[in-house]
Amino acid sequence: MTNTALLIIDLQNDYFAGGAFPLWRAKQVKDQLVEVIKQATECGTLPIHIQHIAESRQGLAPFFNQDTIGVNIHPDILKAAPEAPVVVKHYADSFYQTNLDDILKQHGIKKLLIAGMMTQNCVTHTAISEQAKEYDVEVLTDACTTVTEMLHLIALNALAPRVKLLESNQALLSLQSN
Repeated sequence: MTNTALLIIDLQNDYFAGGAFPLWRAKQVKDQLVEVIKQATECGTLPIHIQHIAESRQGLAPFFNQDTIGVNIHPDILKAAPEAPVVVKHYADSFYQTNLDDILKQHGIKKLLIAGMMTQNCVTHTAISEQAKEYDVEVLTDACTTVTEMLHLIALNALAPRVKLLESNQALLSLQSN
């Protein structure tokens, strides 16, 4: 096992065709992530599913409501990492009020590869979280998406001065060389 974790953020049914809030390139990103998960786990990287569940005390949300098909992690992603821990969150930051940091510390993780949905929201908030400062953070630019390409690119540009941005193949080559 390496000291690297792959955070797979919000690859949930509501973001795909037929869901409550389909995103730009959702299927392509999902397919890319299935391959990234396969290659990363072969290198000893720990995959971690991050699942957003809307806070029911705030009323019915536009998507990710508890006990709906839309809130479920996409079956292709679960199949790619069936044994991966699942961290449930209620806010954009995957660390905030979750057990993510505990899981990372239990596994001796020092480096985070971050991928998922939505680039400008949960991916960004997790990458620049106060708790993420303890880790070497890399965002996999081709394994993230959001509502539109423009919003995706704006979010990546905003992240650029704070975290490392890599395409998946670059990050995987780095893992394989270690």
